[in-house]
Amino acid sequence: MGDEKEYGEGNYKASREYDEAASETAKDEDKVAEAAREAEEALDSDEAAELEQAEAEGLSHAKS
Repeated sequence: MGDEKEYGEGNYKASREYDEAASETAKDEDKVAEAAREAEEALDSDEAAELEQAEAEGLSHAKS
C-alpha cells in the first residue's frame, strides 16, 4: 500500500484514478460515440431483456 494511509471506507487512490480515467474518456468524442453504438446494439440484441431486468433491479434500490 505504500506510504498512503487510508481511513474509513473506500480506496481514495483508486477512486481518484477512476475519476481521472472517466473524465478523460468523457472528453474523447470517439470513445463516447463507440460506447453509444455498443449500447444501442446491446439494446437491439438478445441481451435487451437481461439489460432491462438489470435496470429494474438497480432502480428498485435507488433512492427517490
